[in-house]
Amino acid sequence: MPLRLNPPIRAALATATRPLFGIWVCSGSPVVAEICAGSGLDWILIDMEHGPNSLPSVLAQLQAVSAYPVAAVVRVPSTDAVVIKQVLDLGAQTLIVPMISSAAEAQAAVAAAHYPPRGGRGIGSALARSARWNRVEGYPTDAHEHVSLIVQIETAAGVAASAEIAAVDGVDGVLVGPSDLAASLGRPGEQAHPEVVAAALSVVATARAAGVAVGVNAFDPTVADVYLEAGASFMLVGADVTLLAQGSDALAARYLDTPDAAGAAGPAILET
Repeated sequence: MPLRLNPPIRAALATATRPLFGIWVCSGSPVVAEICAGSGLDWILIDMEHGPNSLPSVLAQLQAVSAYPVAAVVRVPSTDAVVIKQVLDLGAQTLIVPMISSAAEAQAAVAAAHYPPRGGRGIGSALARSARWNRVEGYPTDAHEHVSLIVQIETAAGVAASAEIAAVDGVDGVLVGPSDLAASLGRPGEQAHPEVVAAALSVVATARAAGVAVGVNAFDPTVADVYLEAGASFMLVGADVTLLAQGSDALAARYLDTPDAAGAAGPAILET
């Protein structure tokens, strides 16, 4: 039986003729995930680090988006090998692992995402959606073909080690997180500060030099254009919860005469 799941984002990046644009799904809602999957954007990110997501809710969202031609990505909370194994068994084919600040941490993430001999992922394909409950012939041998791993650099230490991180075998992409990076540089909430942008751009350059796909989380279109010009190959440009917050604020401002409603104007900043 062929593997009929959303393809890993690695495949889309390999054939893309333009940057790929995605949206955060932080609400934990399968309905919202399906709405976002049908938007025409290239990929969606189901967030377990900050979103109210458990294994059952991630499964429901993966199932909800599986009918759409969109790459489904799950951000796990950490490099915890048990969580990574469970999320992969749910059928996630692309993972983002946050707060990677060294090559050793990147290597741990790679090991958690792959079966032996490459890594230490526990084999339970007969029990898991990832292999369609053992209906996908040869899955334990070929699973590496169906898994993409993106590591998130979002600290000053990670920026300094970005060349070593990008060089780790099994790292398919690097995502820069400007919010935590700004805090790490002593500028919390200042994602567009020149120092933060410069640090992010240095990661973009390093990853590109290593031949690794690199992306940035950038909700401000002006800053996003800077990263795109520098060669970012994928980007997160919005989130379900911020779109809902902005939309409801705009309604309040329009109909309740509250022009100063919080968030009614200006670009949203997602704290990631």
